[in-house]
Amino acid sequence: MKLLEERIQKDGKIRNGGAVLKVDSFLNHQIDVKLYNEIGKEFFRLFGDEKVTKILTIEASGIGIACIAGQYFDVPVIFAKKSKSKNIDGSVYTSKVESFTHGKVYDIIVAREFLGPEDRVLLIDDFLANGSALNGLIQVVKSAGATLVGAGICVEKAFQPGGDLIRGQGIRVESLARIESMSETEGVTFC
Repeated sequence: MKLLEERIQKDGKIRNGGAVLKVDSFLNHQIDVKLYNEIGKEFFRLFGDEKVTKILTIEASGIGIACIAGQYFDVPVIFAKKSKSKNIDGSVYTSKVESFTHGKVYDIIVAREFLGPEDRVLLIDDFLANGSALNGLIQVVKSAGATLVGAGICVEKAFQPGGDLIRGQGIRVESLARIESMSETEGVTFC
């Protein structure tokens, strides 16, 4: 998606020797709602024929993107929580997710009442690097007996193994901006 690539070039900041791409001024801290709207439209263009009944993401950065996409699909959005709260009662689906950004392992949870075998699920997330978050969400979908139609990713670090690992499972992954390489001196190169 040219619009997203241009925004990454203009406002993205590369840190930690080329390991981290900060897009927090428009994608995952401060939100450019017009950009999110275009992202939602693009995910609908890519997956609109898949008869999606639910969109699943993980808290927190994926929620806004998933909600805008959910408007185009006209379906509910579920987000996997990283901790169980008092307002979740009953049984849950769980999976472990290692956060590349935070350097932590989380137990993610989704209440069973919101996801079942009748659902056709689209996963949405802001980043794909090592694939841990997506693998965790995939496990939740499998535990529910639901059908996974694919994953919509805003930014994929194609030089890290996540995309290949997920695609290697036969899962359709559509990334709007695929980064081939990045460095603090050379900037970002797209695939």
